[in-house]
Amino acid sequence: MAASAGPEIERLIALLAKLPGLGPRSARRSALALLRRRDQLMRPLAQAMAEAAERVKPCGICGALDTTDPCSTCADPSRDAGLICVVEDDGARWAMERAGAFRGRYHVLGGLLSALDGRGPEALRINELVARVATGEVREVILALAATVDGQTTAHYITERLASTGVPVTSLARGVPVGGDLDWLDDGTIAQALRARRPA
Repeated sequence: MAASAGPEIERLIALLAKLPGLGPRSARRSALALLRRRDQLMRPLAQAMAEAAERVKPCGICGALDTTDPCSTCADPSRDAGLICVVEDDGARWAMERAGAFRGRYHVLGGLLSALDGRGPEALRINELVARVATGEVREVILALAATVDGQTTAHYITERLASTGVPVTSLARGVPVGGDLDWLDDGTIAQALRARRPA
């Protein structure tokens, strides 16, 4: 960005560039769009961000972001407290909720184990998960973690930590997506689908 843009604009661009999916060019375009539409977009966005920063907090039970504690899912008596779905973050939790197929409760880890990033078990909410399972109310823990090395490492670690509880730990099935054409799938997905095959 040219120095003539002014320090306020440069700071806005630098902050926007830190958001996922926004590089320097996208951040510059976003900053200009906000500045051009400050009354319709920038000021309402700033107010919404200030309110969210003030009111949104992690749930004391599952770690999900919400304006209430416990969160709306943990406080919902119609949700099955015996089923806990473990997810990496709120984005994964929202994806599970969009599907509308899960009526249990969640546990948000706050990330995945990663040796490269220096993120060990103490950085995640794994101890809190173990404590929830130890109450005796949980019948099954479902791991809905990414099909990556870090996701698999985290799943293995959690499974080992929960082994002594006797509570079954399952993972989401992986393989051919609904409507998927085999010709377009990667080798790993096809191999996983073949290993996880079931009676027709």
